[in-house]
Amino acid sequence: MDKRAERLFGGTAGDLASSPFRVDRDRIVSSPFFARLAGVTQVISPGGSGLLVHNRLTHSLKVAQVGRAIAERLSGDERYDELLDRLGGCDPDVVEAAALAHDLGHPPFGHLGERVLDRLARQRLGLPDGFEGNAQSYRIVTSTEIRGETIGLDLTAAVRAAMLKYPWTRRTPVQHMKPAPRGASISKQDPLGGSVKFGAYVTELADLRQARAPFAGRLADWQQTVEASVMDTADDIAYAIHDLEDFHRVGVLQQGSVATELMAWQRDAATLRTASEPALTGPGRSVELLRRDLHRKDGWIASDEAFADAVEQVRAELVDGLLAAPFDGSVEAEQSVARFSARWTRRLIDAIEVRADPPVRSGHVLLAPPQWHEVQVLKHVHHRFVLERPDLALHQRGQARLLATLVEALHAWLLDPDEEARLPRRISELVELAAAEAAQLDGADFGTPEAQLDVAAMARGRAIVDFVAALTDSQAVALLDALSGRSRQLWTDAFVL
Repeated sequence: MDKRAERLFGGTAGDLASSPFRVDRDRIVSSPFFARLAGVTQVISPGGSGLLVHNRLTHSLKVAQVGRAIAERLSGDERYDELLDRLGGCDPDVVEAAALAHDLGHPPFGHLGERVLDRLARQRLGLPDGFEGNAQSYRIVTSTEIRGETIGLDLTAAVRAAMLKYPWTRRTPVQHMKPAPRGASISKQDPLGGSVKFGAYVTELADLRQARAPFAGRLADWQQTVEASVMDTADDIAYAIHDLEDFHRVGVLQQGSVATELMAWQRDAATLRTASEPALTGPGRSVELLRRDLHRKDGWIASDEAFADAVEQVRAELVDGLLAAPFDGSVEAEQSVARFSARWTRRLIDAIEVRADPPVRSGHVLLAPPQWHEVQVLKHVHHRFVLERPDLALHQRGQARLLATLVEALHAWLLDPDEEARLPRRISELVELAAAEAAQLDGADFGTPEAQLDVAAMARGRAIVDFVAALTDSQAVALLDALSGRSRQLWTDAFVL
């Protein structure tokens, strides 16, 4: 039995493994919150893309696969034995479980849904914590998931700590550090909004501290555990590679446009570097802006030489390799995608290092500088040639309006005194849970000691957010159709009330 497992393994109905960390894994994959990820957007909605693109479930499985491979390599490397033990360990089972759980809280429509729910939660529903996908994942495994007689999944401290990419709340003053940890910075659009990313709401802060307690004295309060750092790095690798695969498959990522941008920067790099930002125009501009952004945010690792090498590596492998022929579904096309994915995954896993004293904006586990730059360029290609497309923006604007309308409709339902007896049972239970939690809080928990909290309003708001965040994309659409009177189907299996 691993001495790091806080929960003593006695076993309950449904637990089949003997290792507590394997039990954690089994509990996560058995959760309905995990199953629903098959219907949640990774980049584009699963309902409109068939089997060609990743959804949140297949993404989570690949993060778990990559994370386990990294953990097994590091834990088998004698050079790191003493360091890993001193930092708290690197167990492949812990990493795999945390990777499988890390996206449980992602709402309908992926990151777009996350931004919309956060805005509505704070500005419309009066929740100082707002909404954050990582914090929602942590809330699910500790509060809102139900397993037998327990609330939450009763996971070990090690796995809960490994889920915490950002081991702080929205108002923890890490954002004032110079530099701030990655994700803890303040949004320019909302300077009073606290950290952009955070790992737990105030209601789960005590649990966060309990999960992190075994690492006291080993890690700074704001630092990821080694296992969280492995999971975070695996997430970056999976995102950088597999999203490019997806949009090659559906014909969105075109060789000509990517080649033009990368090769223009290579040709004109010297001129572009000396131009003022307003004067940057034409092909190569976005790559140059990326180079500058890396120096501004990550000067601890950013290197012009490594960046130029990374642009060349991506150009050679992606432009002259994967994108050289359109994807036509043939065996040859499938083999090309598989080779690209395998080659890049192995390249990046082999470049993983462990540092005893990493920079503030990095975990203890990180990519070597050349591969770190390559990941930044790969992610930039995805952002520039997929996420910035106007047709995707059109689709997402509709999804944002749908979520806003759905939240308003549920809020109106909760406020209707004539409908109290007919509210969905799950929403009523979520209101009760949130009310009990809010009753234990005061303004000081959110950095405003003089503020008087409206417990009833906060309970309604958190219940609505918890309920909407647990829907799939299709369920969100079907539920709004019903609430708007557009659906003529009274009994449906699209959602259960």
